[in-house]
Amino acid sequence: VYIINLSKPVVCIVSARQISIAIAAMSMLRSVCQLRVGVTTQKPCLHPSILFSFSLSHNTHTLTLTSFPRTFRFHPPSLPLSPFVPFMPPKATASYGTGASAAAEGDRPREILVQHLLVKEDDQKLLLDIQQRISSGEDLSDLAVEYSLCPSKEEGGMLGWVRKGQMVPEFEEAAFTAPLNKVVSCKTKFGWHLLQVLSEREESILQDIQPDELHVKIQDPSFFDGAQLIDVREPEEVAKASLPGFTVLPLRQFGSWGPEITTKFDPQKDTYVLCHHGMRSLQVAKWLQSQGFRKVYNLSGGIHAYAVQVDPSVPTY
Repeated sequence: VYIINLSKPVVCIVSARQISIAIAAMSMLRSVCQLRVGVTTQKPCLHPSILFSFSLSHNTHTLTLTSFPRTFRFHPPSLPLSPFVPFMPPKATASYGTGASAAAEGDRPREILVQHLLVKEDDQKLLLDIQQRISSGEDLSDLAVEYSLCPSKEEGGMLGWVRKGQMVPEFEEAAFTAPLNKVVSCKTKFGWHLLQVLSEREESILQDIQPDELHVKIQDPSFFDGAQLIDVREPEEVAKASLPGFTVLPLRQFGSWGPEITTKFDPQKDTYVLCHHGMRSLQVAKWLQSQGFRKVYNLSGGIHAYAVQVDPSVPTY
């Protein structure tokens, strides 16, 4: 991924039975490169940056990914798309409210899945009309496609999983106090927002771990019982230098293990990822976080730094 020119289209060609692999690869590109991508559907396309073309005679599918400019952005990257996450979350039954506070889950850091619609500050008539239509049972995502001024309209207003500190204060206050599935309103410098929180979860962790810290941990045999270790280097690299307890999942073979990652590994367990210098492992760590892994640690500097700083018996290459 780190050698791809992000200003050019990205094409993935897979066999007819490997659509899930293409989608998983797209999810990884999205979470690492922060591209806005999606899949065409039978309804009006919410993701014009994706094209699926089918060629059954050649038994291949071609997936073309492109990015497009954004003129407005205060929200984080959109909902990651993968075989494990629905293309669009199921439509929730919505009612309209004023943004009154909801009981938070204690003070525990959390992330929320948010969709919204944005209209101009002075367009009160449209705002009231949309609120009435929501009260009558219409879905916020459908209305966002039709009326929202935010580029997220192309994804039904979906902003994805967000945490505190990523949004303007007024929007954040309304979103983190809104009851689940209840559409609430708030005003920011961008205009009036109607937002809906579809789900919430405990905030995930992605951070570096230094070689000396990992060295101390792996000296304790009990560490391997509560942690899962992933080495994303190629087999020929692992043959040159390796650390005990790591499962080898070569990044080049992502298509074979990516779609099954949540069945092979427990997203609730601490997960440690390493590569040669810490770059490929960071890509995979970000992708694991997007797949719902709660605590992901990337070995800073990779196995090279581990060998140089901690254990000279580990060969360098």
